[in-house]
Amino acid sequence: MELVTDLIKILLPAAAVLYAMYLTVRSFLTKDFERRLIDIRIKNNEIVLPIRLQAYERMALFLERISPHNLVMRVNESSYNAYELQQRLVMEIREEYNHNLSQQVYMSDQAWELIKNAKEEVISIINTAASNVPSEAKSIELAKMIFEKLIQRPEEPTTRALKFLKNEIRQSF
Repeated sequence: MELVTDLIKILLPAAAVLYAMYLTVRSFLTKDFERRLIDIRIKNNEIVLPIRLQAYERMALFLERISPHNLVMRVNESSYNAYELQQRLVMEIREEYNHNLSQQVYMSDQAWELIKNAKEEVISIINTAASNVPSEAKSIELAKMIFEKLIQRPEEPTTRALKFLKNEIRQSF
């Protein structure tokens, strides 16, 4: 019996010390893990933030480039007829969009959806205007019709998306 009592006297303090050491080490490791996690987040922010800003810049440039005013002025050639201009405008928009497709990874879903909608609205305006002009007409006739369709709208299709992008960027800083 005395042996059991002596064993308990030795084992009980040893168990208490062992448990205290376990709690101390666990606390230390948890704090170290949290500190490393914060460091990783900071490093990710240093890397991802410039990439996100670049994505927003590229999409702002995309929206400016597909804006009907800029697009028609950049693409229109006097040698085109209305049908050729329509095809060239739509092709230009789709190429620009496909070129920037990967930028959606760095943007909010709402921003990307507005960009897609703006692209589709611009294409719709071009196609609607083209349906009101004979395909053999000069390209200038289609350009005029596109501008007439734009005048009937309260704002250009790209304006809303561009404003949203700017506001999202402002919220990041």
